[in-house]
Amino acid sequence: MLSPNFFINFNESGCDEAGRGCLAGPVTAASVILPLHFENNLLNDSKKLTEKIRKSLKSIIENEAISYAISHIEPQEIDDINILNASIKAMQECVVKLDPRPNAVIIDGNAPFIPKKGIITKGVKIFSKEEIDFLTKLKSASITKGDGKYMSIAAASILAKTYRDEYMDRIHEEFPMYNWKKNKGYPTQEHRAAIEKHGVTKYHRLSFRLLPEQLKLDL
Repeated sequence: MLSPNFFINFNESGCDEAGRGCLAGPVTAASVILPLHFENNLLNDSKKLTEKIRKSLKSIIENEAISYAISHIEPQEIDDINILNASIKAMQECVVKLDPRPNAVIIDGNAPFIPKKGIITKGVKIFSKEEIDFLTKLKSASITKGDGKYMSIAAASILAKTYRDEYMDRIHEEFPMYNWKKNKGYPTQEHRAAIEKHGVTKYHRLSFRLLPEQLKLDL
C-alpha cells in the first residue's frame, strides 16, 4: 500500500521522469498534487503496470488531481546540459506550472531537487527570478524508489510515462523506420540496427552512445 504523503501538513507534489535512458526523444517529467484522502488500489510505479492500466490511471489522475503538469526536455537541450540536469530541470519546470503551487515536493531517485550548483539558467525554459526564489525555498526530499512508496510520485510516474509514450507514437509517424511506437526510443537491438542503417534524426541524443563502441557512426 502506497503512503499518501511524506511531509505532514504540507501541500505536497510528487515528481518523476520517464525516458532518461533513451537514445531518442525527450526526457519527460510530471508533477502531481493529489487530494489528501485520494485512494486507488491500482496506483503503483508505472514500470510495474500494464499499458492498459496506465492509460486508465492517467484519466483518473487527471480528473481527480488538485493540480498536475507535464514538461518535455528535447534532445538538443539534453545534449547541452546532460541528461541528469535535464531530468531535474524538467521536474522543476513542472512544479512552477502547478496551480495551486505546492509548499513541498518529493521526487523519485537520489538526486537533489536543487543541485549543489543551483538552478540551471539556460535552455528553452529560462526561470524568472520569482520562479527561482520559489523553487529554492521549496521544502523538498529525494526518495529512492519513491514511485513505489508514495502515491503522488507514483501518479507522476504514470503521467510522465503515458505522455512520453504518446509523444513517441507521434514522432514514429515521421520516422517509422526506427519503430519508436514499439521501443519508445530505448536502446533495443532493433533501434540500434535502424540507426546503423538510416543514421540519426533530429530526435536522437547525440551525446549518447547510439551504437556499440565497435561500430562507428558518421555524424
